[in-house]
Amino acid sequence: MYIKQVVIEGFKSYRDQIATETFSPKVNCVVGANGSGKSNFFHAIRFVINDLSHNLHNEERQELLHEGAGHQVLSAFVEIVFDNSDNRIPVDKEEVRLRRTIGVKKDEYFLDGKHITKTEVMNLLESAGFSRSNPYYVVQQGKISSLTLMKDSQRLDLLKEIGGTRVYEERRRESLKIMQETGNKRKQIIQVVQYLDDRLRELDEEKEELKKYQQLDRQRKSLEYAIYDKELHDARQQLVKIEEEICKVSEKSAAMYDSISDAQANCKESEKLLKDLTKKAQILSREKEEIEKQRTEAIKKHAKLKLDDEDLRDKVEGNIKAKEDAAIQLEFLDEEIQESNAKLTEITQSYDEHVRMEDKLTREIMECEKQLSILYQKQGRATQFANKAARDQWLVKEIKDYQQVLSSNLVQEKKLREELEQLKKDIREDDASIKVGKAEVAEFESRIDGHKRGYNQYKLERDELHDKRKLLWRKESELSADIYRLKSEVAKAEKSRDHAIPGDIRRGLSSVRRICDQHGIRGVDGPVIDLLKCDEQFFTAVETTAGNSLFHVVVENDDISTKIIGHLNAQKGGRVTFVPLNRVKAPLVTYPPNVEPLLEKLEFLEKYASAFGQIFSKTVICPNLDVATRVARTDGLDCITLEGDQVNKKGGMTGGYYDYRRSKLKFVSTIRQNKDSIIIKEDELNKVRDELQKTDQRINELVAEQEKFGAKLAHEKSELEQLRQDVINSEKQKPSITKSLEKKEKSLDSILTQIEHNRANIANKEKEMGTELVDHLTPEEKESLSRLNPKITNLKEQLITCRSNRMEAETRKAELEMNLSTNLVRRKEELEAVKQSAETDMLQGEAELNRQELAHEKLSIDQLTQQLNRVTKSIDQKNTELEEIKIEKEKLKRLQDEYQSTLQDEEKDLEQLLSKKNIYLSKQEEYSKKIRELGPLSSDAFETYKRRSIKELYKLLHKCNEQLQQFSHVNKKALDQYVNFTDRREELQRRQAQLDAGDNKIKELISVLDMRKDESIERTFKGVAKHFREVFSELVQGGHGFLVMMKKKDNDDFDNDQDDDEPRPAGTEGRVEKYIGVKVKVSFTGHGETQSMKQLSGGQKTVVALALIFAIQRCDPAPFYLFDEIDAALDPQYRTAVGNMVRRLADTASTQFITTTFRPELVKVADKIYGVEHKNRVSRVNVVSIEEALDFVERDQSHNE
Repeated sequence: MYIKQVVIEGFKSYRDQIATETFSPKVNCVVGANGSGKSNFFHAIRFVINDLSHNLHNEERQELLHEGAGHQVLSAFVEIVFDNSDNRIPVDKEEVRLRRTIGVKKDEYFLDGKHITKTEVMNLLESAGFSRSNPYYVVQQGKISSLTLMKDSQRLDLLKEIGGTRVYEERRRESLKIMQETGNKRKQIIQVVQYLDDRLRELDEEKEELKKYQQLDRQRKSLEYAIYDKELHDARQQLVKIEEEICKVSEKSAAMYDSISDAQANCKESEKLLKDLTKKAQILSREKEEIEKQRTEAIKKHAKLKLDDEDLRDKVEGNIKAKEDAAIQLEFLDEEIQESNAKLTEITQSYDEHVRMEDKLTREIMECEKQLSILYQKQGRATQFANKAARDQWLVKEIKDYQQVLSSNLVQEKKLREELEQLKKDIREDDASIKVGKAEVAEFESRIDGHKRGYNQYKLERDELHDKRKLLWRKESELSADIYRLKSEVAKAEKSRDHAIPGDIRRGLSSVRRICDQHGIRGVDGPVIDLLKCDEQFFTAVETTAGNSLFHVVVENDDISTKIIGHLNAQKGGRVTFVPLNRVKAPLVTYPPNVEPLLEKLEFLEKYASAFGQIFSKTVICPNLDVATRVARTDGLDCITLEGDQVNKKGGMTGGYYDYRRSKLKFVSTIRQNKDSIIIKEDELNKVRDELQKTDQRINELVAEQEKFGAKLAHEKSELEQLRQDVINSEKQKPSITKSLEKKEKSLDSILTQIEHNRANIANKEKEMGTELVDHLTPEEKESLSRLNPKITNLKEQLITCRSNRMEAETRKAELEMNLSTNLVRRKEELEAVKQSAETDMLQGEAELNRQELAHEKLSIDQLTQQLNRVTKSIDQKNTELEEIKIEKEKLKRLQDEYQSTLQDEEKDLEQLLSKKNIYLSKQEEYSKKIRELGPLSSDAFETYKRRSIKELYKLLHKCNEQLQQFSHVNKKALDQYVNFTDRREELQRRQAQLDAGDNKIKELISVLDMRKDESIERTFKGVAKHFREVFSELVQGGHGFLVMMKKKDNDDFDNDQDDDEPRPAGTEGRVEKYIGVKVKVSFTGHGETQSMKQLSGGQKTVVALALIFAIQRCDPAPFYLFDEIDAALDPQYRTAVGNMVRRLADTASTQFITTTFRPELVKVADKIYGVEHKNRVSRVNVVSIEEALDFVERDQSHNE
């Protein structure tokens, strides 16, 4: 365990939160200038783990808060993070955070974020190895100097504290205090005993006069007794008279009270009926509201459906009319299209003829021009070329150029042919697509009609189920209300039954039920009252006969009852009587004629016959008390009437008023009937809920199917529209493909002509090659040349005329085609679409569905209207009944008030009688009390003055009192005091002997404590002395030192280390101490005599003090140590020795050291060094390197020098 990190905020000079880097588990050194906050950092750690700063006042807490520039600090905290991997702190974590927070009015500890007390913190640290008796794991500034100035006796006190002798001293002080208290009590007892002896001697002299006084006093008491007895007799006679009058008034009041009770019962019954009727009326009102709401919604829905039906009818009629108009327009449009097609056919033929003629003329012109060009070229070759070779070379070049053009034309021809084939293929595919699309459109329209029918069928079924569910909901609500009402009645009856059952019996029965449930005990059938049934007229007879036997618990055998009784005793659960069926036997009884055995009027299971026979078999029901008395006397049976009057077979009679309203059997019967009704209702409710669940499930299935059909319908409508659009697009695309085909065919003809022309040119050029180069034409060629020019001119004129006619035909053809495609055909498609539209069928289907819904809603409205009329009639009927009950209730209330007034008058009379009775009772009590106060009387006192009158008795009493006045000085209690004082003296003497024995035991305990204290001091001294020798030898090379325990006989040595005027040490509570001091003897050279502390220099004293601290630490090691400038007063060689010792302890004992210093020796042995800097009155802590730390130390030393 070691300190891992320290977090500080707001504490002294640390305003802002600082968190140190992780400390080394071995040696850590803190350096910093004076005033930088080094000691405050050291104090912050002590603030958390040391108990010196506990129980701080407000001013002391304020001093710990930061007081610098800026805003005021209201709270501060210091948190230490411990590495707990060795589990020294008893917390199951490898890292423990201990925080202390202070404010002006608070001081709190937190362990891992949870609040704990200061005591818990100290116990936690002590369990981790931080002993309160040895605080030297923290060595702050000034502690070493205080050790150097310690006297021998103070060193002894230090060893006592380390050895834990404080416990022995506290127990010794407590024992001495008890001894002192015991001595004081013994002195008091001795004084009291002396006083009692003197008092007993005086009482012997007073006894003679007391005897004469006692004789007169007995006479006085006899007279007083006679007077009091007469007065008491008179008071009793008056009380008897008053009691008779009270009985008469009470009987009259009882009869009136019965009348009031009957009136109250009738009133309560009326109130109950009123509540029930009110509740039913409220339920009916809510039902009426619900029905009105449903009827309103149904009317709204009916109106909406009616409007929708009218709209749909209008739409259907509009669609039918539109179809009829479209059919008429189609007839006219077909005729117009036929005429246009005929004209188009005629013009197309003319156009084709003109095109063929134009092509023919163009080819003839091209042929003539070609021949003409050849002739001209041939005529000009001689002038163009110098020789034959040049001409042939040019011809080769020309042939090559024609061949390139021919190749390009052939490629174009191939491409055009492929495109033509593709266009023809597209036309065929388009035709097939149109055909397939139309077939699919028809199929989709058929499927859509089927989906619509299915959708409508599901909707109708769903609406029927909705109506069914509403009825089930209503039935469920009614059943739930009935069950709630029955459960309320059961709870009320159970409460009344529990009030009627005695408390201890009720507690015992409850315990039996709980025990059976907890321990799973079987074979407990229950109390008798739950196992029987009978007619209501026998309730009073059964309850009176059985009494508390109704609550006896029937069990199968006595083992079960024994087990339950054991649990009852263990749990203190009350008392219960058990009836084991294996032990009870029903007595055999012979019943006389003309009586009805009570047992035969009861209903119970056969196996309970013995239990019921034991309770009821000896009781018979008689019509009246006379018959009951005769049967009981002659036949020896217990008899009972239906009113509950009993005649015991021994002659005893029990009877009177029995309040039937508090009948336990009635309550049990009510509970049983209501529970049976609840079971029936709950079964019915469960069936309704199951039916509701099935209905909901079916509705959900229908909704799902309906949604599925709706989705399919929407999807297929979308698909149908897409197919129709595709067919339309295909039909629209076909003319454009046809036109493209015609254009491609024309282009192909043109390309073929060019190919033919190029081939002819190539053939002519090839033919010309190798011929002789001549400069004139042959006669035939000249004739051909003169004939070709006029022919070409004539052909061109024909071509112009033909082209003009072709263009005119083409324009007319385009106009007709445009009119057909964009106007007539499109209009025909639109009219056919209108004619073939399925919207009419869809609308008719919707209209049919709407009409069905309309009829359904009308039926619902009619049903709801009937229900509303029925509920309204029921409400009116209930309101009439309510008014009648209210009138009856008012009558009962008036009657009750009259009875109450009469009863109040009787109560006043009764109060007067009771007042008189109380007066005479007080007199009776007074005289009885006076007779009791007379105490024991002589035997003749009761008869001596019995025949005297009151007046004579008072005269004799007066005379006796005058004689008694002569003995007024006599101590009336002399005899009693003598006896009491004697007993008191004996008791005090016994108490004194007990105190003497306790005093001896305390002295023995003090002796044992002193012995254990000396043993602890010796043990601690030996350990510290051993470690002191070792540590001193390590710190001072060649030196040696040791500790000397000074005992009482060492007075000479003791005197050497004290001032002459200093008093000698006193023992604890006056005890002569065995040890009086601890002396230090050291030698720094190892030669010569040892020296005491007075003979050492300041540095040497510091070395000795450090050696003593290290010895104490070795004797009681802690997980880590905090040293605050312990090397300040040491010489360099001792500082080095201290640093080496710290390093060695950290390495070998796995101990952590956190030191502050201004010297380089401790810096050099540190694993981690922290620098404290102070700026703007705020301190900060940072990790520094060893070079930076040594540089700072050197600068600080040079500055100080």
